[in-house]
Amino acid sequence: MNTMKLIPLWLIAAITLLSSCKTKNNLVYFEDLQQTADGIIATEPYNVKIEPESELLIFVKSEVPAASAEFNLPYINPATEGTTTTSSIPTQQTYKVDENGDIDFPRLGKIHVAGMTQMQLKEYLIKRISEYVKDPMVTVKMLGYKIIVMGEVNAPKSITTTAERYSLLDAIADCGGMNTYAVRDNLLLLRRNEKNEYEHHKIDMTRSDIMQSPYFWLKNNDVVIIQPNDKKAANANFNQEYGYKLSMISTIVSACSIVASLVVALIVK
Repeated sequence: MNTMKLIPLWLIAAITLLSSCKTKNNLVYFEDLQQTADGIIATEPYNVKIEPESELLIFVKSEVPAASAEFNLPYINPATEGTTTTSSIPTQQTYKVDENGDIDFPRLGKIHVAGMTQMQLKEYLIKRISEYVKDPMVTVKMLGYKIIVMGEVNAPKSITTTAERYSLLDAIADCGGMNTYAVRDNLLLLRRNEKNEYEHHKIDMTRSDIMQSPYFWLKNNDVVIIQPNDKKAANANFNQEYGYKLSMISTIVSACSIVASLVVALIVK
């Protein structure tokens, strides 16, 4: 009992507090799963939809090639486009969805495709082309979309993917993962809406229920920003202040050296 009296009360309180607190691991993804061995995580159903600026490859064929030929864009020869190329194999032109979500399709005219899935557009085209061609076969393929990842990842970059579905985990992995300065529970997602405005959304990658979020699957032109933690900000401020102080000291030393040289010169005279 006498020994216990020698221990300061504040020290006992500190030991008790530290032993009762669980330190949050800032480097772990899906921290809420660390205490479970097995389980199932529900995901948000998602089908990629065509959006403005999407690039589409659409090919129509039938048992009579001449009958379906008019529904295809003409082929282009890379060797005749005025640029140096290693291949002269003709390639089919693609459709670029305009800002209104439309494409100009041969014979059918303007079609509003934004909001459709690839399968929905395929079925729509089959129905329309069947008015002119018997049993048409239509292929619709989205040629990819662009995702920008910035901030505290090992290799920030602009990613162009041809995957039918592309998630936050895919984007982070393609950038080499988050570095040790990354704030994993406060990612920022910028997503352009139908009004051509950018909405912003907070994402917590320490929780597994992010897979049920509508922002887990990325869309064309999404921007993912991984914020720096307080340590990175403190280091940046320190380096900036240190550089400023070093510059000031260097200026002062140079000024003193000039003054000393002038004083010595006057004394010598």
